[in-house]
Amino acid sequence: MQPLPDSVLIERMLSGDQAALSTIYDRYSAMLFGALMRILRDKQAAEEILQDLFLQLWRNAAQFDSSRGSLPGWLLVSGRNRAISRLRGRANREVLEETEGVFADTFLSTQNIEEEVSRTELRQRLTTALLKLPTEQRQAVELAYFEGLTQSEIASRTGSPLGTVKTRVRTAMQSLKQILT
Repeated sequence: MQPLPDSVLIERMLSGDQAALSTIYDRYSAMLFGALMRILRDKQAAEEILQDLFLQLWRNAAQFDSSRGSLPGWLLVSGRNRAISRLRGRANREVLEETEGVFADTFLSTQNIEEEVSRTELRQRLTTALLKLPTEQRQAVELAYFEGLTQSEIASRTGSPLGTVKTRVRTAMQSLKQILT
């Protein structure tokens, strides 16, 4: 049996189907949690943002526009933005070092095999797509989305002008959209 497309699940959510939200949660929560942990390095904060994301999706499912991008992309960008806002709100912006094994269980789940395979394929597609980007674009996207840096922080870290960083990120996102669709 083929899994239901995200668009069908969103339509069902709009009519109040809680099982549709549950399916979307099962499909994307592990991936989102992993991304949030990479940015925040704080399990409780990542869990709070994850919960907020799905509550927002439930309340505002009509705002999702599939013509502008995929649901996991929309959730990932929303989560990334919330995580960065959370980091900026911290009084002490100390750099936390990843200790061995901290994220070892990030992608573990109790999902069935089909869902796990689907998620693994999505991660592989994303990894492959990132490798197709020029090095500078890939670096800018990785710093922005996996380390949670702002474009100004990326410019500072890489020694590139801010306008160049903005162009690299925008061009990379457009390329990824074309590669993944």
